[in-house]
Amino acid sequence: MSQPTSPRRPRFPLLRGALAAVLLLGLLGAAASGGAQTARAEPGDAPVFWTDPDSAAARQAAAWWEQGRIKDALLIDRIAERPQAVWFNDDEPGAVVRAKVEAAARADRTALLVAYFIPYRDCDGYSSGGARDAAHYREWIDDFATGLGATGAYVILEPDAVAHMVAGCGGADADERYALLAHAVERLKLQPNTTVYLDAGNAGWIPDEGRLVAPLRSSGIDEADGFALNVSNFHTDAESSDYGHRLADALGGDKHFVVDSSRNGNGPYTGDESWCNPPGRALGTPPTTETGDAALDAYLWIKRPGESDGTCRGGPRAGQWWPAYALGLAERARG
Repeated sequence: MSQPTSPRRPRFPLLRGALAAVLLLGLLGAAASGGAQTARAEPGDAPVFWTDPDSAAARQAAAWWEQGRIKDALLIDRIAERPQAVWFNDDEPGAVVRAKVEAAARADRTALLVAYFIPYRDCDGYSSGGARDAAHYREWIDDFATGLGATGAYVILEPDAVAHMVAGCGGADADERYALLAHAVERLKLQPNTTVYLDAGNAGWIPDEGRLVAPLRSSGIDEADGFALNVSNFHTDAESSDYGHRLADALGGDKHFVVDSSRNGNGPYTGDESWCNPPGRALGTPPTTETGDAALDAYLWIKRPGESDGTCRGGPRAGQWWPAYALGLAERARG
């Protein structure tokens, strides 16, 4: 597979830089007067994670630069120029996994990937789909792992899969699901330099973190490097960190975790379907491993900001790029 090329940028880079400086100062000043959570990436903090040059956000920013929509292009660059996860939710992922990890390695960065193909995915919700059955999933995860080779990556394993079972998901067999997740952890960890975080929901879904302990153990948490929190959700860094420490303690105190900070700059929404394209949200803490917390390995942008949660509030289908929503997230962010 050929590697993605960088999207076209304006023909006048010096002009772009000057415009960026002026407009970005104005944008930051406007955002600072709002209620968005402050981004905490520190000056000079070099991210270790790879930024995909051919993301939907990068293509959108390039198109708007060419069209002269400079303010909008600058806003979308806040998304496009930061590392985000690449999601895998279709059959035969191995070749694309290999292309992504090799592109990251050439840039001296680490790819952040999401494996999202568990049978009866999303409990038949907006992101329904996944493997046909257990055998199909084992084949899929083997293909995914083979694609990693020895290069390695950070892998977020099956967002929502455990928490959905704890909360209630009648279409899936709990024992089978947990066994498949444990198999996935084991198979992925056979690959050198691969770090695996098993998803554990978010701070608002299963408030009693103790209910997650046995399911996570059955799903291979002891062999994983840690767990992921707040994927595609909006709880603040503080809420997620507190919840993560409580869950880590419940698991024995030695597990680390990562937090999805991609869209939590204004915290959670309090209306109906608070998880699905809620209005008024903002980009959160930029991706960084400098967390100031020994147990919190990184703030990551696991959900790709600007991609829809599903066909609610006028959005396109789950995972599709939504420029208007992306602009709102970027406009309301502080940094």
